[in-house]
Amino acid sequence: MRKRKEYEFLIETTEFPGKGVAFYEGEKVTVKNTLPGQKVKARVTKKSSQSGVQAKLIEVLEDVDYKIEPHCNISHQCGGCSNAYLDYKTQLDFKVDQVKRLLDEGNIQGYEFLGIEESPEVFEYRNKMEFTFGDMEKGGELTLGMHVKNRSFSIITVDNCKIVDGDFRKILTATLEHFRKTDLPYYKVMKHEGYLRNLVVRKAINTGEILVNLVTTTQVNYDLTKFIEEITALNLNGKIAGIIHTLNDSLSDVVQADEVKTLYGREYIIEDLLGLKFKINPFAFFQTNTKGAEKLYSMVRDFMGNSDNKVVFDLYCGTGTIGQIVAPKAKKVVGIELIEEAVEAAKENAKLNNLENCQFIAGDVAKVIQNVKDKPDIIILDPPRAGVHPVALDYVIKFNAKEIIYVSCNPKSLVTDLQVLTKAGYKIEKIKLKDMFPHTPHVETVCRLYK
Repeated sequence: MRKRKEYEFLIETTEFPGKGVAFYEGEKVTVKNTLPGQKVKARVTKKSSQSGVQAKLIEVLEDVDYKIEPHCNISHQCGGCSNAYLDYKTQLDFKVDQVKRLLDEGNIQGYEFLGIEESPEVFEYRNKMEFTFGDMEKGGELTLGMHVKNRSFSIITVDNCKIVDGDFRKILTATLEHFRKTDLPYYKVMKHEGYLRNLVVRKAINTGEILVNLVTTTQVNYDLTKFIEEITALNLNGKIAGIIHTLNDSLSDVVQADEVKTLYGREYIIEDLLGLKFKINPFAFFQTNTKGAEKLYSMVRDFMGNSDNKVVFDLYCGTGTIGQIVAPKAKKVVGIELIEEAVEAAKENAKLNNLENCQFIAGDVAKVIQNVKDKPDIIILDPPRAGVHPVALDYVIKFNAKEIIYVSCNPKSLVTDLQVLTKAGYKIEKIKLKDMFPHTPHVETVCRLYK
């Protein structure tokens, strides 16, 4: 096979995250947006010794009969729900197959596999969405929504999105209608010009509190009084707890804050989770599927078993959610997190919940862990996609904790870390998957290891 040439492939299986796999003259080829059983035409885009052969789908020559009509009429354009053309059971089957294949290929053996637990809500499950201002066609009408697949500078309005609840749709529609009446330009990344950047909406599903975050540059001085009036007047199921204005003059296309102004109410929301209260700040990490998070954290608690009078380390703790959920029975919880705002929120949450046995430390896990004096009985690992930093993993092993609970959002990095841990004398007792992201290829994996 040669780069930039088109070939016909028969997709035989899938691999994480949701890529189709074909074989051509003995060589493995991955093709995004394809399904087992399809015959496709694809152009080879990349060949390397590490990632193998990758090809871009050009055309489906023969389709499969198990595809369904997507729940949304823009699924083929919006990149949000890449698995929308599969029924939910098939989505779960694919996720199990992909994670099991990675574990098998990594020679991860001798554990009990407990299958996959589905999401409590299959639609309207997201508690946070980050929408982008732009246009669909160059010079066209203002849009607010998601990047169009394979057209990085086109934004499609997602005012009928089915994975967020009705309040999000009403807020998006009202925001778009407001700014369409103005001549305010959206921010153009290449030119570094414009005003409107993002709309970020967060909702505490159990309390109903909503935080609206309008993100703009400082290039225009615009009076937002009318916008505030229109948003607060909306007939919503939840209630607006705060409207904030984030000023962001960074050159890159990311939501970050140079300054945050509170326009209405307060700049955080309060969520109830498994009997505890959590204050969620605008930029703090919080699982995007609230009902799913309750099930996921209950699974972690069950995997831990008896934590009475034990010291628990919660590494990559975010706002301290998992640590605080296990804290009532633990002797002490030590949480470490890189993002300072998240650590401050974790400390506030511990006070909110009257938990006096929690200590939260801000800093890089790989560095901070070297200076922690406590010795853990149980370590909870919930790292970002890249997995546990090798230096941090080395310290995890040196702590010699009897139990490790590993919560992973990326089974590829999980396999790498499990190989290191098993080589260091840990045995994997059980693994269970938790679906937190219906209609996408992503899945959470929870593992219990013991020394």
